[in-house]
Amino acid sequence: MVSGTIERFGAMLAGQPADAFYSSVSHADLLSIGLNCATGPDLMTDHIRTLAQMASTRISCYPNAGLPNEEDKYLETPESLAKQLDKFVEHGWLNMVGGCCGTTPDHIRAIAQMAEGRAPRVVPAAVASRLLFGN
Repeated sequence: MVSGTIERFGAMLAGQPADAFYSSVSHADLLSIGLNCATGPDLMTDHIRTLAQMASTRISCYPNAGLPNEEDKYLETPESLAKQLDKFVEHGWLNMVGGCCGTTPDHIRAIAQMAEGRAPRVVPAAVASRLLFGN
């Protein structure tokens, strides 16, 4: 399992966007690739969609309970976090889902209830090669 962290500005700390992140590790026989921490699912949406479109392995997503406020409190409730992640499941982007910073047992319970009985992402056949061109 490989999990990356996309920051608020839309890339990893080293400057890689999600497509470059996947391309840099896609040679490995991975159980999954995904995103964790740093943001809530609202700021992960485009990046999870990109990974789901590119990856020939399972996709994981473990977001924070939103971004912490100035008092270091996470404002996503269990219900609001599960509702946002529901969109990822509905689109067929995820195989594994959970929570990171700021999530509580109630958050995880709400996520589990939302995902229960739902179909996981269908893992496509491997892509032989991929080229990325920078700006």
